[in-house]
Amino acid sequence: MRAIVSIHSYRGGTGKSNTVANVAALLAQRGRRVGVADTDIQSPGIHTIFGLRETDISRSLNDYLWGNCPVRDAAYDVTPAPCAAGGGKVFLLPASIRAGDIVRILQDGYDVSLLNTGFTELSAALSLDYLLIDTHPGLSEETLLSIAISDRLVVLLRPDEQDYQGTSVTLKVAERLAVPSLGLMVNKAPGTILNDKLRASLETNYGHPVWAMAPHSDALMLVGSARLFGLEAPNDPVTRAWQALADRLETP
Repeated sequence: MRAIVSIHSYRGGTGKSNTVANVAALLAQRGRRVGVADTDIQSPGIHTIFGLRETDISRSLNDYLWGNCPVRDAAYDVTPAPCAAGGGKVFLLPASIRAGDIVRILQDGYDVSLLNTGFTELSAALSLDYLLIDTHPGLSEETLLSIAISDRLVVLLRPDEQDYQGTSVTLKVAERLAVPSLGLMVNKAPGTILNDKLRASLETNYGHPVWAMAPHSDALMLVGSARLFGLEAPNDPVTRAWQALADRLETP
């Protein structure tokens, strides 16, 4: 079932990292082996949701890209207890949060093609069912490569005119890259507009299905990306949206 899934948004602030982390955990809770790769190298942060501190990270995606270690050595077992109980696993490939490493990436860059090799090697080494890629917002070189090698692409958007325009651009690029499966997730929306009319409008305008819709959540905001909200609040509307997205990823 091995599949590479990129979760992307044209703009920042859409809740992408929380979506990636929580969908990964919910899949692992079903007994899946899930990898998470943080390719937002310029502004990494998904490690905080899994409780991984900077001092816990001795090797990172940066080290692999610079040839300092095999990609497997930069992956950490961050499996939450509820997922382990169900036989699942979550492995995180974090990007470095060290200021010097971020500056080096910005100044010197790296061989983007190594991402493809690394993702393939990591999936095989860890026997992954899914590798979820937390992309960098916008359309950078590494983002284009992540999208191009994906079996599925999830594009997050908020009900916002800038998001609508950026999503249109992203989908057109993904279509040219021939991504096998494309879907949308509406996130951080006022609950009053989350209805079948909005879903139908988006599907008509973009020509791709809406796989999930999540409302704005004060409860999620209060967690502050410090924990996996989906495991703590299984009946929350946002968690149900993440479950719907996980269901769609599990559909052949």
